[in-house]
Amino acid sequence: MCFLIGIDDTDNKETRGTGFRARGLGELLRTKGLNVTGITRHQLLVDPRIPYTTHNSSACLVVNGPAMHPQELFDVCRAFLVQEGADGSDAGLCLVSEETALTIKEFAQQAKNTVLTQATAFDLAQQENILLEGLTGDGGGVIGALAAVGLRAGGNDGRFIWLAGVRELEAGLYTAGQLYHSTGIQEICSLGGDSVPPSACIDIGAWPRPILRQGRAVLLVERANGHHERPCNWHVAPKEVIKRYSS
Repeated sequence: MCFLIGIDDTDNKETRGTGFRARGLGELLRTKGLNVTGITRHQLLVDPRIPYTTHNSSACLVVNGPAMHPQELFDVCRAFLVQEGADGSDAGLCLVSEETALTIKEFAQQAKNTVLTQATAFDLAQQENILLEGLTGDGGGVIGALAAVGLRAGGNDGRFIWLAGVRELEAGLYTAGQLYHSTGIQEICSLGGDSVPPSACIDIGAWPRPILRQGRAVLLVERANGHHERPCNWHVAPKEVIKRYSS
């Protein structure tokens, strides 16, 4: 069975962010025999009425593998975040099946444009039988945690902060085929949406961050001038462009 795990507000201004803890949680779950297929970052509304640490983003892990009761999995995640959450954080945790997550897409989209309340989040979680809990501080992270799973289920928001093989890539030149073979990237395409052939040479630079589009991990590339020893047709889109396409 596939589960989506949302976390938010696990950090403070002096510590590593929620993405760091999401990757740490993913490592823990893999040691327990679970398959973490990806971790995505989702940008929520930035508004002075909303308390957040730096960017008001939350994270979602997609997990499947040997059967584990949802409450057991939730308890493993809770214990990790309570232990690893930063002092002064207001961590929230959400766990839901992939199918049920589709029912909260509207709430998730609202979180990108509207100031929401914990009460609204808990009411929706109770209605849909979703595991949702505030773990530290005032638990305000429950809003972002619930939104993260809804946005991930929608399949068209955010970028991958962990995907198999991507963070292990060294800056340099790869063919599209090599990237498909060695990472979890599912599609490599231009900003206009055209897929590049497996033989295309790509300069991945220092910041290859696939985005989530139509439920797939998509690496955005642009045409390159090609000043390398071997012809290089493409380079990964600049960070600012990736951020714009993933917000």
